[in-house]
Amino acid sequence: MRQSALSILLLVAASAILVSCGNNNNFNNTLGLPPEANPATIKVHVFVSNPLFSNGASASGVPVLNVVDGQLDLISPSVVSIGATSPTPGMMVLFPNKRKTLVFSASNNAVTAVNNVSQNVAQDSSGNTQTLTLPGFTESIVVAPDNATGFAAIPTATVNGQSPGVVDVLNLSSNAIAATLPIPGARYLAQSHNGNRVLVLGNRPDTVTVLTASSVGTSTDPRLDVQSSLFDHPVWAVFSSDDSTAYILNCGPECGGTTASVTLLDINSNLPGPTIPVDAGTVGLLAGNILYVAGTKPGANTCAGSNTATLATTCGEVSAVDLGTLTVTATATITDGSHTLMQMGTNNQLFIGARTCTNIKTPATGSTPGEVRGCLSILDANKTTVVVPPLNGDVTGIQPITRRNVVYVVQNGQLYIYDTTTDKLQKTQVDIIGQAVDVLQVD
Repeated sequence: MRQSALSILLLVAASAILVSCGNNNNFNNTLGLPPEANPATIKVHVFVSNPLFSNGASASGVPVLNVVDGQLDLISPSVVSIGATSPTPGMMVLFPNKRKTLVFSASNNAVTAVNNVSQNVAQDSSGNTQTLTLPGFTESIVVAPDNATGFAAIPTATVNGQSPGVVDVLNLSSNAIAATLPIPGARYLAQSHNGNRVLVLGNRPDTVTVLTASSVGTSTDPRLDVQSSLFDHPVWAVFSSDDSTAYILNCGPECGGTTASVTLLDINSNLPGPTIPVDAGTVGLLAGNILYVAGTKPGANTCAGSNTATLATTCGEVSAVDLGTLTVTATATITDGSHTLMQMGTNNQLFIGARTCTNIKTPATGSTPGEVRGCLSILDANKTTVVVPPLNGDVTGIQPITRRNVVYVVQNGQLYIYDTTTDKLQKTQVDIIGQAVDVLQVD
């Protein structure tokens, strides 16, 4: 009897320990409710911007950053309340030191800093909220390596005696615009790794502006326009690992020009060339010595090269450019649209996101299988094959999760989690209540 009673006591104690450990992984033990992350034990924090979070108190929803446990794929019951400064949180930009995140709100053109550790709107040394207002909409912000300076491209900002467009230099310590640099049509920024140069690209069909960051605020004009016939509507750029060369993407016919291409720019001499022709290009990603370039091809029946049958007649293309030989070594057909996002997941799975693509939702009938497709393409860079997941809608955020075979994707206002070993949705998903816009791992 004593041995039996002791066994029962040990079993109860072990069960209690297991339940206690389980609470660290599932903070919500209420029967019938979805599991939640324990905010105190999250090691990999992922922010999801959400202007329409439903907290039960507001019928229209409130603006927050949802917090997701990136190791366990569980949503935290805690949120970052940001509505006082950012009524429509969308694009997010991580500081190089990962201590803060900038959040842009399109409805009031506000840029707000969030403390990634405390998960509150950041405050400066005087206790003031770290937020500032830009003179217009932006889709490109970069933070310098000093974690105190930012640059924002604002294509519609009014400039006396000049076409609209400026780059605002942001003092992220004093919450102020430190300088305004008129640059017509400034839309996209590319910063060197060391922060010495910022390239400005936009509406000018043959010009790239090179900013020297150290000259801002001095008597030396930090702007240098590089004008060349080698440029054909430049829209995107990336620097080599040593910052000696920038690779400029020319949009070409997709933006009203003639030829899409990649043009090399020597940063020391500011001389462009040579140029590598591609079929289309509005966004890219540099992986080692290969530059992946994606865009929408001009012409009719551009889906003929697709490795899977599709009802779409307009498609895009991703090209692999070998920067050693300056040649295109492989191409693959992807969805069409305006391609703006590209991230490499584990297993060399390249996730490519677009907006305003051709959405197809045709039900199966009889012997016809039907088709569902939207704006996400996944390239297996090992085989140069493409998977187009059966989901409609624009892609507004892509985030590979460190040391895991998963990629978080925001499409059509929802968060989806993909397994890079299958290029399919994994079993465990996270339901964002409201409207997901962007996704960002912050540690």
